[in-house]
Amino acid sequence: MKTKQLRELSLESLKEEIVHMGREQFNLKLQHATRQLTTTHRLKAVRRTLARSLTILNEKIGQKV
Repeated sequence: MKTKQLRELSLESLKEEIVHMGREQFNLKLQHATRQLTTTHRLKAVRRTLARSLTILNEKIGQKV
């Protein structure tokens, strides 16, 4: 997901996206460890999207305080 799209999400939607990305990252790591993962570039993409989402969440929480 692009940064612009993430910024347009509500706090609840953003939290759901973070949970979803965390689960996806876990599954990809598991597949990578068992040598079942063929698209290793997804690991990097998911990790970065998760980091973007967390950054935007912290920015939104900081603005409310």
